[in-house]
Amino acid sequence: MMNLPSRRWAVAATVGALAAISAIDPTVSPPQAKDDTFISAQTSGILNIEGGECFADPAYSRQAAEVIVRYEPCEEGADNQSYGFLRAADGPWQRPELAAFAWEGCGNFFERRWPDRSGGRLDFYPILPTEQTWADGDRTVMCVVYRPHGRLTDSVLPQIR
Repeated sequence: MMNLPSRRWAVAATVGALAAISAIDPTVSPPQAKDDTFISAQTSGILNIEGGECFADPAYSRQAAEVIVRYEPCEEGADNQSYGFLRAADGPWQRPELAAFAWEGCGNFFERRWPDRSGGRLDFYPILPTEQTWADGDRTVMCVVYRPHGRLTDSVLPQIR
């Protein structure tokens, strides 16, 4: 025996949910916490990103058969923008110390560029060398700015006068 009223309710709820989803701005993504493990120096494509350049969040590429980071022109919108680099001191690989150095250094760069933190609309994270890239001589930390509640719509680097 079919229960039509509950079926109509399910259809109405589905239609309502679809209407609500279609009303969401596609340029606004849910907040995403990005930390020092979000992207590493071993993520394909990240070593091609230069200072001030924008790039996409990591995504699987069928063509490359791996997770990659793609360059994106800032003026076309992007997920992230490089805003500085730090050079870690030589020594043994010690991830906790490297992460602390990166967060402090990138945080100092961030505070100098955006002293008001852009009203909470921007945040940052560091990209660290991995144990393997460290063994190959990589001592560079990339500092990255992003918008936690959506994509960047242009370069967010302050103009230097």
